[in-house]
Amino acid sequence: MAWDHQREIERIQKNLQGISFQDQRILITGGAGFLGSWMCDVLIGQGAYVTCVDNLSSGLVSNISHLEGLENFQFVERDASEPFDLEGDLDLVIHMASRASPFEFEQYPIEILRANTLGLMVSLELARKSKARVLYTSTSEVYGNPAVVPTPESYYGNVNSVGSRGCYDEAKRCGEAYAIAYNKQHRLDVRIARIFNTYGPRMRSDGIYGRAIPRFISQAITGKPLTVFGDGTQTRSFTFVTDQIEGLLRLADLEDARERVVNIGNDHETTVIDMAKLVLKVTGSASKIEHFPLPQDDPLRRRPDITRAIERLKWSPKVDLEEGLQRTVEWFRSSRALGMQIDHLASSL
Repeated sequence: MAWDHQREIERIQKNLQGISFQDQRILITGGAGFLGSWMCDVLIGQGAYVTCVDNLSSGLVSNISHLEGLENFQFVERDASEPFDLEGDLDLVIHMASRASPFEFEQYPIEILRANTLGLMVSLELARKSKARVLYTSTSEVYGNPAVVPTPESYYGNVNSVGSRGCYDEAKRCGEAYAIAYNKQHRLDVRIARIFNTYGPRMRSDGIYGRAIPRFISQAITGKPLTVFGDGTQTRSFTFVTDQIEGLLRLADLEDARERVVNIGNDHETTVIDMAKLVLKVTGSASKIEHFPLPQDDPLRRRPDITRAIERLKWSPKVDLEEGLQRTVEWFRSSRALGMQIDHLASSL
């Protein structure tokens, strides 16, 4: 079956069960990125007025080009960590701007720190002026290599602040502190989503941007060996993008966000090696698996406790890993994705 983006958006809208942001003025930083562009699509489809701010450091114009020209969509190419103003009041600010691939941590640590501290402060100030609600997309990386699995929101973390992942882990932890500080000092309505490994269409596979699932899929469908770090027994909890967007929007819509931090992720734990084998199965590829040294501070386990999301958001993941991989492979095999992704992959491996 050919990949159908509109079908995916309709699934999200159906799963939201009437939650709507129609006529709201919404700012999305990082809106040309993987998750940000999906957020733009859903909100535009609901009749919201969306301003997308992105410097295209890792986002792609092709993710949002179909929205340009619409009356309720505006794209502003700029660095979200530099102060800027928007005309009129906002109803909701969604701060998603940040490089997020582990391969980017070595090359762009300062940009990552800036996006999640200075950039978030810019977003918080814009929200404060408008008395708007704020959704900050944090990460499971704030837990580091957790000693408690499944990991609840109350776990403080086991993070190496001077390690190779510190720029991302600590930036997100600092961002959370900024969000809570604005809530305490300015009574700003903030919510923090701790996102676990998310995958799906539009996720980049090329060069430093490629994370495990898109990298494996691109390697599999081009006949290249799948690159697994370590022995592959480390685990992750993979969430399909439609589930993730639904969870984020449920948190953004929640009227009484007294628990301001919520894990949004799949609570099914999978080893990386099993996921790689499943990619080979779904793609029908004969590619081999090659092992490389495990990077510093790579977490050994990732599995969220999603009790709070179930109880407060009425949310739980609906798409299992094999189905999600099939839908992602459909996208990678589409002519647009092949042209955009595999050419990048060939030039970067």
